[in-house]
Amino acid sequence: MDEALLTRSALVSRVLPFSCVDGPGNRLVLFLQGCNFSCPGCHNPHTIRLCDDCGDCLAVCPSGALAMSEGKVHWQEALCTDCDACLEACPLHATPKTRQMSVAEVLALLRRYGPLLTGVTVSGGEATTQLPFVIALFTAIKAAPDLARLTCLLDSNGSLGETGWQRLLPVLDGAMIDLKGWRESVHLALTGRGRERVLASLQLLARAGKLAEVRLLQVPGQSDYLAADGTLDGGLAAFLQALGLVPIRLNGFRHHGVRGEALSWPEAGSADLTVLANALKVKGFGAVMLPAI
Repeated sequence: MDEALLTRSALVSRVLPFSCVDGPGNRLVLFLQGCNFSCPGCHNPHTIRLCDDCGDCLAVCPSGALAMSEGKVHWQEALCTDCDACLEACPLHATPKTRQMSVAEVLALLRRYGPLLTGVTVSGGEATTQLPFVIALFTAIKAAPDLARLTCLLDSNGSLGETGWQRLLPVLDGAMIDLKGWRESVHLALTGRGRERVLASLQLLARAGKLAEVRLLQVPGQSDYLAADGTLDGGLAAFLQALGLVPIRLNGFRHHGVRGEALSWPEAGSADLTVLANALKVKGFGAVMLPAI
């Protein structure tokens, strides 16, 4: 295998060896650091921005897991107690608890857990902000005889442009894309970015047969998936129908991990998600998945 492929690396905030909620089956999940959206309701706000090595977190770390070397903050995982004092102290709310991982290191993990895994999912932050690594990782998995059976999925906000998707598609088994608001103004308020690229990504992936899930986030008082009469917004219904028979997963807004203004938003309960699920089903969307609340 090409050595340059194996040495390609990414900044990783977390590795989850086993997950049954990040795609079908049992999956190893990589959460990459950094995101190009600024969602006020983000459950993992510490994965959005990159540490600027200011050093404010060193003094509050009770276990000495953070140190400054050559002008950079270094995290010593073995000493860390995950108290998250560093996150509270950071002016950027960015985690210093990250590490560079190479494709070779991820392949080693996959071989370690391989017999128990269905595949790998790369998430974030926003995974496509480190696109060369994702392409290299999926390419290496497909090229390895002992790993090629694993499916390669991406959990994304859909902001990647067409050229990027075309580079990724040959080694991508499927992408799970968030559509966090329907109208432009609502999408902008809930993500800090417009919806144009997200809609284009959904259409491109659907045409390629690589759209694994459309994910809708219900935020009471903020979301605009439903019309005033409680039915599914007509424009949204038409857009989703044009994508074809694609599974739709509903997620409800919760306060866990959230900071700032969104803490004043009401949480989504079972009733909120049931209303949306029923509105989707009335329009013929049968494969609607609900979270456990």
